[in-house]
Amino acid sequence: MNLGARQGRPGTAGKFFFPGRKAQRAFESWRWGHYVQVMTQTTMLPSRAVLAVEGPDRVAFLQGLVSNDVAQAAPGRAVWAALLTPQGKWLADFFIVADGARLLLDVEADQAEMIATRLGRFRLRSKVSIAASDLAVFAAWGGAPPDEGLVAPDPRLQAAGWRVLATALPTNATPEEYDRHRIALGLPDGSRDMEADKSILLEAGFNELHGIAWDKGCYMGQELTARTRYRGLVKRRLVPVRAAATLPPSGTPVLAGGEEVGVLRSVIGGAGLAVLRLAALDGALTAGGVALRAVLPDWIELPEPG
Repeated sequence: MNLGARQGRPGTAGKFFFPGRKAQRAFESWRWGHYVQVMTQTTMLPSRAVLAVEGPDRVAFLQGLVSNDVAQAAPGRAVWAALLTPQGKWLADFFIVADGARLLLDVEADQAEMIATRLGRFRLRSKVSIAASDLAVFAAWGGAPPDEGLVAPDPRLQAAGWRVLATALPTNATPEEYDRHRIALGLPDGSRDMEADKSILLEAGFNELHGIAWDKGCYMGQELTARTRYRGLVKRRLVPVRAAATLPPSGTPVLAGGEEVGVLRSVIGGAGLAVLRLAALDGALTAGGVALRAVLPDWIELPEPG
């Protein structure tokens, strides 16, 4: 007996069961999924730069200045942290990567000089030096991690992929493609999504995205950050928004029923991030005459209504 391509599996009473087309396609997808590896997307981020903090006091020095636990930075493990004003307002954020006897800061390129200068003001007697590095910043996502450079998972979300510091790296994607990936996940990108001396960390998801160590002790701006959390003072959130048409530029007010309820921040095509009042997250919205809606990511934690 030649069953050929129609071989089935034994069923009840000695009969054979032959799966339908849907089941067959599902089986083929499952089978090939075990053999076909998703290609990793990799791009250089020209909007980023690297600062090197060296010296025996480097960890203790940064520990008293930024929002996260610098001691957790290790080879293959990055820490995402923010630099705040004494009043707890955002100034900059960056990834911290340990590399031997130095800490490497993956920073916004346009802020690199400001960050180095501001950190230098607090150096006092600390045995540290702060200087620009010739390393470039790359992002990789969707597949296996790159096997070149200093590679660490993005500490904000597993789905974000990896941060890579290297002098050079093969690339197969564009910064714009990474931007779409980042925006879809609801991840902020420095001054594109936050305002210096104005934004607070909890509006931009630093709590859920592992950008704050609540138990590490004092750092600049810590008191207001803690008070904002424990008193439930957050009234706005940075969230992804979607539109069927191209969104207007960053800075365009977002309206609900003619009333301003927020502002667009990062924008690429019909996707973007916007800072919105909590009360407006579920309603109909427009920006520059374009209809849009908030799309809340799974990781976001919002207060119970009431």
